[in-house]
Amino acid sequence: MCLISPEKLAKMIDHTNVKPDASKDDIKRLCDEAARYDFSCACVTPTNVSLALEFLTGSDVDICAVVGFPFGTNKPETKAFEAQQAVEDGASEIDMVLNIGALKSGKNGFVIRDIGGVVEFSEESIVKVILETALLNTEEKIRACILADKAGADFIKTSTGIGYPGANVEDVELIKNTIGTEMEIKASGGIRDLKTALAMIEAGASKIGTSTGPQIMEELLKMQR
Repeated sequence: MCLISPEKLAKMIDHTNVKPDASKDDIKRLCDEAARYDFSCACVTPTNVSLALEFLTGSDVDICAVVGFPFGTNKPETKAFEAQQAVEDGASEIDMVLNIGALKSGKNGFVIRDIGGVVEFSEESIVKVILETALLNTEEKIRACILADKAGADFIKTSTGIGYPGANVEDVELIKNTIGTEMEIKASGGIRDLKTALAMIEAGASKIGTSTGPQIMEELLKMQR
């Protein structure tokens, strides 16, 4: 298990609630926890970006919005507009879902345009492309990474964490070997404890998406007491 300080780990965690039934109280709890542990981001659905901004004002926590979530089947223009609105509402990071069907159909130009529109309308915000690795074969994962890089994205993200198996070490290693230092990796989906989070970081992830950030941090803090 790799060693890491609590401060460094906290700034690698995107504390997440993108559930369809998330209430105002749920988002407040998410943001309060994110501020308490000084996480990198609070990750929410677009409709909750303004709410998160209200709760996080004065903190050092950024806001991440999901776009085209959870299936990625929205038209490119819709995703671009959704990203633009999220940024205007206060998001500084965008996690967009890849159009999986287009990738599998070999529509590489469409995939680049789909991602590129979000990059353009997100202005200076960080853009992460969610692959949903459980639905892709090895060749498709590699090609998706290459296309995302060509489109100007900043990160590859493994999974939505909704309905499919999430991140695994093998996929993170494959992505890292493909992108090298050109992009970064966010591992997400099924990361619920410190051991799993550290395994993803050791494999090459620089961000962890999880709804159990406080529990992971408490595990680490307990080890260092």
